[in-house]
Amino acid sequence: MKQNTPHNYRTGDSNEITRQYFDSLLIEMRHIDSVIPSTTFELYGENFSTPIMTAALSHLNNSRANGMVEMAKGAMAANAVMWTGMGDDAELEAITATGAKTIKIIKPHSDNNTIFKKIEHAEKCGVLALGMDIDHSFNNKGEFDNVLGLPMSGKTLDEIKEFVNATKLPFVIKGVLSEKDIYKCLEAGVKGIVVSHHHGIMDFAVPPLMVLPKIARVVDRSIPIFVDCGVASGIDVFKALALGADAVSVGLTLIPHLNEAGADGVQNVIEEMTQELAGVMARTCSKDIASIDSSVIWNI
Repeated sequence: MKQNTPHNYRTGDSNEITRQYFDSLLIEMRHIDSVIPSTTFELYGENFSTPIMTAALSHLNNSRANGMVEMAKGAMAANAVMWTGMGDDAELEAITATGAKTIKIIKPHSDNNTIFKKIEHAEKCGVLALGMDIDHSFNNKGEFDNVLGLPMSGKTLDEIKEFVNATKLPFVIKGVLSEKDIYKCLEAGVKGIVVSHHHGIMDFAVPPLMVLPKIARVVDRSIPIFVDCGVASGIDVFKALALGADAVSVGLTLIPHLNEAGADGVQNVIEEMTQELAGVMARTCSKDIASIDSSVIWNI
């Protein structure tokens, strides 16, 4: 699949650095004893056709339809995991009403009562899992962030533990880019992490795939590891899985197709990327997702 790579990067742009790192990774082919591969993926007791998930996007409304609901319909049709970020209660209800297995990401609101209410509502909507977007705690001036007029704040380990214990659902922390944060996530009892720099929220951020092997060694398959930021093809997906991810999220790559064709566009891209992933798996003796071997990855 042709990658949609922007050309207006600036010095220190973490998205450009991430793209360059993706492209620096080469794949060793292995053919003897290879078989038709399976891209099936199991998460939190549910089975999916692909480890390619939507990203936790927000505010995708357009004149034709609610973009987040269309995204969910596309994910459902592709039998993929749907993620969602900010949005009102009605939108989450409409997303889950599509039947898409959904992970709800909640912002680190300064008022923890707001967070607990959103956890309760997400549970009532029947989400697959929920979690928090910790990389939106601060702005680039070192102050607590404010997102669309809503005040945010940093969260302590003890607060994270309270959020985890407030639900029986798996709680996911999004915005992990450090081995140190992984130890804290594991101590808090989280059931999944998203390795991400939130599409370049900070300049010169380490690419997720660069830190991923270190994080994977610490996690040691005790919880699922997800990756986002710059995933634009099935080959990118394969590289992330080889380096320790269990699944990946795709965001910006989907949006033009969502805008053009709605749910069908989302479904088509996820399925096309999954086919490309399967093609690489077949040529690396990877019979299934769990069989992808990190030793096939070479760094220029």
